[in-house]
Formats: sequence, structure tokens, C-alpha cells
Amino acid sequence: MPTTKRGVVLAEQRRPSRMRRLVTRVVILLLACGVVGAGIYGVRGVLSNFGPARCQATAAGTSVDFDPSQTAYAATIEAVAEKRGLPARAATIAIATAIQESKLRNLKYGDRDSVGLFQQRPSQGWGTVDQILDPVYSSNKFYDALVKVKGYEGMRIAEIAQKVQRSAYPEAYADHEQEGRLLASTLSGHSPEGLGCRLEDATTGDPAAFKAALKTELGMNSTVSGRTLIVSAGSERAAWSAGAYAVAKASLHGATSVRVGSREWTRTRNSSGWTWHDAKTAGKAGTVTVTFAG
Repeated sequence: MPTTKRGVVLAEQRRPSRMRRLVTRVVILLLACGVVGAGIYGVRGVLSNFGPARCQATAAGTSVDFDPSQTAYAATIEAVAEKRGLPARAATIAIATAIQESKLRNLKYGDRDSVGLFQQRPSQGWGTVDQILDPVYSSNKFYDALVKVKGYEGMRIAEIAQKVQRSAYPEAYADHEQEGRLLASTLSGHSPEGLGCRLEDATTGDPAAFKAALKTELGMNSTVSGRTLIVSAGSERAAWSAGAYAVAKASLHGATSVRVGSREWTRTRNSSGWTWHDAKTAGKAGTVTVTFAG
């Protein structure tokens, strides 16, 4: 069809107009995607700060996460080793074994008649069901068997598992050795400030129950005054061991803060919860102060 000069001008004007509309739509789409992406990132940030209660063990730049119940059982396993005077390697082996056997849960069921943290069997002489379901008893029974393995400190964990647990899949224990090592290192005080828990606010606390557990499991004496418990440890490492134990058991006993020297843990929502106090407000070195909800 013939095109007038004016028609040519109008057509040329329309072409860039359509192009501009297309570009505008693309820009709007990209901006929308950016907003959504930022929103997702923001939600993830919120979830990381306000998600479920978690505990984190960090040593040598590596971290592992467990829920408070699992961490409390790991603390019992390590504390029993500490009380017995066993090397850190023993706790690493025991915790890794419990992760493999029960995922650090005190199970009332298992393969055949297996129960408890280590899935020990009454029929194999580990004790009665009620005894094995006592974490302190089952931990002691595990260590009783472990120390009979000559040279266990230098053996591969798969070899040890085969000798102690009589496992059908001994190589599976090696998968959890690093997790066991991180928990053992932080709970034993070899990695100060290494254990932190992000917990909900506590409404009630029980310092008397915590005092009894501390004595039974870790073998440490303490004094209670109102809502505060104080431990006078024999060394800095022992103080950090008691402090980490208190953090690991905070969800169970309602502790709201744990102070070790110049460092204090609270039930904060960040990843560790440890903060620094200056010399005027810091506690004495070797002293652990645990405060409980009223």
C-alpha cells in the first residue's frame, strides 16, 4: 500500500515506541525478580536468626549443628569420660558411636532388643532395659568395654566399633568421627567458647537438678544461692568444660546465662551467644557462674 511521507514518519515513530515498551517490561520484570530474590534472602536471614532452637559446636574453623536434646546427651557422654579421667579420644569415639547408633537419641527400641544411646542389647550382657536407658549407665558400660581394647587411642574408629559394639557395619562409624571430635573438643573445654546454643526464653529453672547432674555426670561440686550456681574449677580447661556442660544442659534445666571468666553465654538468637565482659564485670578465672530462670 502506498505510504505518505507523513505515514513514513508515523511508522518510524511507532517502531521505537514499541521497543521502549518492550525494554520497559523487561526492566520491570528484572526489578520484580530482584525484589523477590531480596525478599527470599531476607526471609532466610530471619529464619537463621529465629528458627528452631539449635546448638553448634565449633573447633578449628569447622562447625556441626545438633538440636538441644542431642547436645545434652553428647554432654553426658563426654562428662562421664571426663569424670573417669579418660582421654578426649575416648569421648570422640563414644559420641561418634552414639550418632551412628541412635542419632544421639535415647531410643526405647531398635534392632532386635537394642535400646538406648548406643543401642546396647540386654541379651548380650549390657544390662537390663531400664539400666541401658540411663545415659550415665550406658555411657559407663561403653567405656568399660572401650578401655579393654588395647591401643584404642590410636586405632581407626571402625576397628574400635567392631570390637566394642560388634557392629555389622563398622565402617559407618567413620562417617561421624569429625562430628564426635568437634563435640568432644568443645564439651571438654579444649575449644573455649566452642559450644553455643540458640534457645527460646526460659520460664522456669531448676538449679538443684543441675547441681545433682553436674556432680553425677561430670564429678564437679558446686554451690547454689537462689537462682545462681557457682563452680570453682581447678583449671581454665575444667572451667570451660563445666561451662560447656551448662550450655548443653541449659534447655533441660532452664539456665539463662553461663559465665566463664570474661565470657558469658546467654540464650540469644545468634549462632554462639558468647559475649565479652571487661575486667570490671568479668568473673574470676576458673569460676563458672550459671544463672537460672525464676
